[in-house]
Amino acid sequence: MRAVGVGICGGSASGKSTLAQALLQELRDCRVSVVQQDSFYRDQSHVPLGERDCINFDHPDSIEFDLLRAALQLLIAGSAAEIPRYDFLTHTRLAHTQTVPLSEVIIVEGTLIFADPGLCESFDVRVYVHADDDVRLIRRLQRDTRERGRTFDSVIQQYLRTVRPMHREFVEPSKIRAELIVDGDGDIQPAVQTIAHRIRSLL
Repeated sequence: MRAVGVGICGGSASGKSTLAQALLQELRDCRVSVVQQDSFYRDQSHVPLGERDCINFDHPDSIEFDLLRAALQLLIAGSAAEIPRYDFLTHTRLAHTQTVPLSEVIIVEGTLIFADPGLCESFDVRVYVHADDDVRLIRRLQRDTRERGRTFDSVIQQYLRTVRPMHREFVEPSKIRAELIVDGDGDIQPAVQTIAHRIRSLL
């Protein structure tokens, strides 16, 4: 049986993961798997450790989209797939992959998933989560310092150097490919109901 592919795109810390988790709860009677774009960052083990923080991780070239497309095709076709596991502290891939089981619904979330036309076309449902820049920056500061071992200054520097300009060049323009735009600052429950209804109609 073919699975339903759902793409959730939006700026960094806009609320994509929150929406994906809310859909998991809403569709708990279905077999749903969530795949994160960040798992497909290119391995940087060949780059000297001191130079890895200078890499532009917000450009589409930082993501191995060929591998992501291949994994999504397997999952949508009704098969399990192996996806990479990524270490954000060292910017390298871990040795062991993660198995995504056969599912009825595959949710892929990430900042650049609509910037890749081939990947975007694979989604049956396309959602863009919008949040104001200041809200996203505050959320990113909280997340990266608490969960990814980053310093306050390094988060700010990266935001100004790559996150904000790449958002304006690639992420924000890609929302034109979305079927639904969700307010990541507000109550997302009405949107969750709408998206879940759409998914169920495709199952």
